[in-house]
Amino acid sequence: MSVLDSKVPKGPLKTKWTDYKNHIDLVNPANKRNIDIIVVGTGLAGGSAAATLAELGYNVKTFCYQDSPRRAHSIAAQGGINAAKNYQGDGDSTYRLFYDTVKGGDYRSREANVYRLAEVSANIIDQCVAQGVPFARDYGGLLDNRSFGGVLVSRTFYAKGQTGQQLLLGAYSAMNRQIARGKITPFNRHEMLDVVKVDGKARGIIARNLVTGEIERHSAHAVVIASGGYGNVYFLSTNAMGSNVTASWKIHKKGAFFANPCYTQIHPTCIPRSGDYQSKLTLMSESLRNDGRIWVPKNLDDVMAIREGKKKPTELSEDERDYYLERRYPAFGNLVPRDVASRAAKERCDAGYGVNATGEAVYLDFAAAIKRYGIEQAKIHNITNASADKIYDLGAAIVKAKYGNLFQMYEKIVDQDPYKTPMMIYPAVHYTMGGVWVDYNLMTTIPGCYAIGEANFSDHGANRLGASALMQGLADGYFVLPYTIGDYLSHDIRTGKIPTDTPEFDAAEKEVTDRINFFINNKGEHSVDYYHKKLGKIMWDECGMSRNAEGLKKAIEEISALRKDFWKNVNVPGTTTEYNEQLAKAGRVADFLELGELFAKDALVREESAGGHFREEHQTEDGEAKRLKEFQFVSAWEYKGEPKDAVLHKEELVYENIEVKERSYK
Repeated sequence: MSVLDSKVPKGPLKTKWTDYKNHIDLVNPANKRNIDIIVVGTGLAGGSAAATLAELGYNVKTFCYQDSPRRAHSIAAQGGINAAKNYQGDGDSTYRLFYDTVKGGDYRSREANVYRLAEVSANIIDQCVAQGVPFARDYGGLLDNRSFGGVLVSRTFYAKGQTGQQLLLGAYSAMNRQIARGKITPFNRHEMLDVVKVDGKARGIIARNLVTGEIERHSAHAVVIASGGYGNVYFLSTNAMGSNVTASWKIHKKGAFFANPCYTQIHPTCIPRSGDYQSKLTLMSESLRNDGRIWVPKNLDDVMAIREGKKKPTELSEDERDYYLERRYPAFGNLVPRDVASRAAKERCDAGYGVNATGEAVYLDFAAAIKRYGIEQAKIHNITNASADKIYDLGAAIVKAKYGNLFQMYEKIVDQDPYKTPMMIYPAVHYTMGGVWVDYNLMTTIPGCYAIGEANFSDHGANRLGASALMQGLADGYFVLPYTIGDYLSHDIRTGKIPTDTPEFDAAEKEVTDRINFFINNKGEHSVDYYHKKLGKIMWDECGMSRNAEGLKKAIEEISALRKDFWKNVNVPGTTTEYNEQLAKAGRVADFLELGELFAKDALVREESAGGHFREEHQTEDGEAKRLKEFQFVSAWEYKGEPKDAVLHKEELVYENIEVKERSYK
């Protein structure tokens, strides 16, 4: 394996970024107009990067498979974005945000990148306010904050339960300004299918027009991958249906290393699975844990009565409820980090206390918050001797103002009123902390190829704290990449336009075309979804929250066999010269099958428990003893005191391109 150079500057953490910016090479404004940059993905990371790079004067091409950048999965982020502004005066600081992020990731993040992230976080809020993002404000008109899991301060800025949507619209408006100026050329409904290297450097991409099927060549002096995460390798996840790993995987196969691929976040507050027919899961924002209390019945008889419809959860008294997070983690209560909350919910459900028909759900209850807010509002409005109904109405109005769209979404999906009865939640695959390895400049191991946002591995270790995804995406796009990419491009000011009529582009296009033709011409027996669902079940059963060597070896064998069968028996209807969603998905699932094997191999060599991932070896103990051992490991978050380097610090595991032999389309 090559020796990796992270290019982290020397010196104290607090001065690294400032000193680094003072000494890197720059591109003269007059020269920027002669340099082209491709940005793949137009969510928060890609959209903010494209807008900023174009504002600086570069010529930018953007690519997204959606019909508009407004459709990026960033729009689904609900609860908020972190920033160390300390508006609440509760002790927050740049260092506190840095420390919480590193600790929340089980001390497996690159600290220099995380400190920089915390440092620029405050600038993000100012930028977004200037763009018109309608953050929530308090009574005096100042920006409001709320708490998220794993922290003891309120640092999360939010726009009701639509924070991702509002931030994305801000970035999109900045993009539109540059589109109007001619500095951004958007290619919507286009999917990147390969990266093109010339003399070892990333110099362009091969893209497919998803509407017409046309294969296109696009050149640039640098390529930026901002295509999000790969949670859909599990089939069922909170990700948008189209979210995929293809862009990241294509650069991986051309020499970009992968780091920590098995670090996947299991989000604790999702609407439970209701049947095998489902194609995705729905996230309920972590912000709900500010006011919602998580519990299960204490007695198994009550659990069975609720499952059978003989009892309602509202009929159980406080003494009959187990608020297990408040009991186990009194300092943080319901706002423990996501990995801790997910593990605890699974433990309770595995022990038989799950409250829905499948036994995979716990309650998230807002009754206490509604009553608390109602009493407060009655006092504010000088209402004496307020009735219970009046207190409920006043409290429900406050909860609606804070979380109304989330409650509405839950009611539409579950057909239950969460104001009147507790929500049901269960952990689900959400974010991927692993991804493409990048250095301090956010460059991959391919010169000129960058990865930003969720597509890279650097900031979140083994577990991402809530409200940090939006922070990282916008930090990378607005405030980090525009500096660091200039250092690389300063050597390209005399290169000139990159031609596309070269052997490198010919070879890349031929490989893409051969693969597409294989899918259309292969008259197999099974649909693309058939293979995706099978892969997802293997991943969840063997590479989910709990893993062991025996199961991971089994997963590697099963995924390998499934991949061979895929290339032999997949059936893709339609033609190559039309909008063909099954054809697009076939390529994505082919990449997921290869990633899945690497994922399992990574998990196998990690003989450790970290973040949301418990590593247990085969046990012959009875179920109760095994269950207790499984969930009583000490994660870094639960470790009392400062981290011990020998125990808790671990270098990222980095992977060169794995060899894939099943390429029958060749």
